[in-house]
Amino acid sequence: MAHFTKATSIKDWLDQRLAVEKLEKVMASEYWIPKNINFLWAMGMVLVITFALLLVSGIFLLMYYQPNVDTAFYSVNYTIMREVDFGWLWRHIHGVAASVVFLIIYIHMFTGIYYGSYKKGREMIWVSGMLLFVAFSAEAFSGYMLPWGQMSYWAGMVITNLFSGGSLHADGLVEWIRGDYVPAQAFLTRFFMLHVLLVPLAIMGLIGLHFGALRIPHVNNQDGEEIDFDVEAKKYLAGDTKGSKVMRFANDFMSKDMMVVGVYLVLFFYLVFYNYGFAMDPVNFDPADGLKTPAHIYPEWYFLWSYEILRPFPKDPGLIAFGFLIDTILLEFAQITKSLISLSFAQSPPPITLPALHVANRV
Repeated sequence: MAHFTKATSIKDWLDQRLAVEKLEKVMASEYWIPKNINFLWAMGMVLVITFALLLVSGIFLLMYYQPNVDTAFYSVNYTIMREVDFGWLWRHIHGVAASVVFLIIYIHMFTGIYYGSYKKGREMIWVSGMLLFVAFSAEAFSGYMLPWGQMSYWAGMVITNLFSGGSLHADGLVEWIRGDYVPAQAFLTRFFMLHVLLVPLAIMGLIGLHFGALRIPHVNNQDGEEIDFDVEAKKYLAGDTKGSKVMRFANDFMSKDMMVVGVYLVLFFYLVFYNYGFAMDPVNFDPADGLKTPAHIYPEWYFLWSYEILRPFPKDPGLIAFGFLIDTILLEFAQITKSLISLSFAQSPPPITLPALHVANRV
């Protein structure tokens, strides 16, 4: 059993049992960030803040939402929007954040591609980030079902039909996902569970994995310079803060992050109060009706890239083209494959050369 001494403070008591000071050093005060970076490196913190806004606003909306096909639409558009004090505000925050989060994700993703943050040593950063993108996409789609308006219903119908696999005609899989032949009560209940419990838990776990994956190879920099973090950290701790190429995550880098976050929040709440309409599809203000198809079934802007790939092709070629694009986006797998191939060759015995074969034959 570990040796415990009389604690001098609550912090000391916690530190003896949870290693609070060590955790703080590993994740904050001795977590080193390169100096040669720009404001785009703050997008990760902006994403965390946006996810927190989604979480808090979602909890308030959950207090009044009713996951029932007969009452879901009215619980959102009447109860929350008209009867609950500031219910409109929480819905606007949730709707705007659900849309803006994808803008930040795309900026964050293409920053990583442009600066090569997926290359050797940082593969797991990219893979965990891509898994987060998939999880956020699932969260957005499941949440889009919950208002149970016309676009919610028909988007659910179209997207679940993709799981039939084109010529495979896996209709049984589609019915299993829906819980019925068409989107109905079982469908709404399942997607409600995914949206409020399962996918958020997956997102939080993946955020932890993403931060953990960042810790060992450290953050990339805009010049692609290979920095010896141990040497530069010693310089910093010795007092040469200007000569060192790194800075502490807390509170040096965090202060720069918070400035970007402050500008972002001003723009975010401007959208919430004055320009929230882009996040609210007008068609979805009509109750779901399985007998009346909307004139145009189209996704939110953040899914348009996949919609535009699937639309020009028949079902099978469209799914193949979509698969190729996903493979391109997940270009990190090519990097991982390259690393694994080089590793396997490094571990295999050297090939026998022709002179060696000649000698062997003579023997």
